[in-house]
Amino acid sequence: MTDALTSLMEQHKKDIWEFKQKESQWVRDKNQLDGNKQIIEELSTKMIELGKINLSLQAKVNEFKSSRSLSSMDEVAYRELEAKVNELEGTLGSAQDINDNHQRYNGKLQTRLTEVEEDNKKLAKQIQDLTTSRKFGDGTH
Repeated sequence: MTDALTSLMEQHKKDIWEFKQKESQWVRDKNQLDGNKQIIEELSTKMIELGKINLSLQAKVNEFKSSRSLSSMDEVAYRELEAKVNELEGTLGSAQDINDNHQRYNGKLQTRLTEVEEDNKKLAKQIQDLTTSRKFGDGTH
């Protein structure tokens, strides 16, 4: 009978330990759930506030648009100016492309000029060396 009682007590201790583990997990889950619930409530409040701000801004934009209505004459002038701006932007883009091409070409020319100047210096040195060797070779010096 003592063995049965000991076995029953051991089983009861295991059951209590498992229950405490499950309870501990339940407490962690509950805390996490409460934290998530709090975050959701805060975000919901912020979303509502942002929605109100958005509606207010839309109303102000509409009010501004209605106060800025253009007469038909102003609208024609505006469209002409807009077309001119677009034309000038296109011209500017072309000019920038041409400028970029010229800068690249000038860079290549500068590189080539430097090479030619170096070649000229080398040739001048060779000519000087040949002239000097002839003078000494002729026995004139």
